[in-house]
Amino acid sequence: MTPSLMALLRDVDTPTVCNAIEVAQGKRGFNDFTRGTMQCSDVTQAVVGYARTAKIAAVEAPSEPADVIKARRMDYYRHMADGGAGCVAVVQDLDYPHAIGAYWGEINTTVHKGFGMAGALTNGVMRDLGDLPSDFPVVAGSIGPSHGFVHVREIGTPVEIFGMTVNDGDLVHADRHGALVIPSDLVEVLEAAILKLLETEKVVLEPARAEGFDFEAFEAAWAAFEASRT
Repeated sequence: MTPSLMALLRDVDTPTVCNAIEVAQGKRGFNDFTRGTMQCSDVTQAVVGYARTAKIAAVEAPSEPADVIKARRMDYYRHMADGGAGCVAVVQDLDYPHAIGAYWGEINTTVHKGFGMAGALTNGVMRDLGDLPSDFPVVAGSIGPSHGFVHVREIGTPVEIFGMTVNDGDLVHADRHGALVIPSDLVEVLEAAILKLLETEKVVLEPARAEGFDFEAFEAAWAAFEASRT
């Protein structure tokens, strides 16, 4: 991950990255993305970084001894803190689709931001929308008021977020449209693919935004667009 690629990924939306992956692969059919509508705490920012995964639950009180739950909680925070700057917390709520525990509120988001993390992705619940820290966007499955009996179940294992599997260490991109996992073999070519995609889109967008645009102008622009895209 180069600094220029990271800056570019933070500047573009998730649909652009999704399309750029297909440009890099030279074919349609990339499908490592979420399904369904998600909620975003800050629609102006994308969540970009390497995943630190975990699983939680909240509907039922934990059945394990309290000292086990407390120790796992600290192991969770250690795992998140050890990820390094720019990592993303990717946390599966095992209660989904009946999740009620808002793990992502003012305190937890502030702690994760303090670790240097870039944001959070979850199929679970977030709250405290007016009090979440800036520059730490959360993309979640829903919004709710309660934390329930929230507790950590697993740390560092593969998780599933809205039909998308994320492994610890995967590179993820998420925003108000949902999320995707960037294939590791495309990281070196992804920046060029994104820039190529943006230039290709101008072939249609610039004529369409110009005065006097009509069907003939569209037909010519679309032919050029089709010739240049995947």
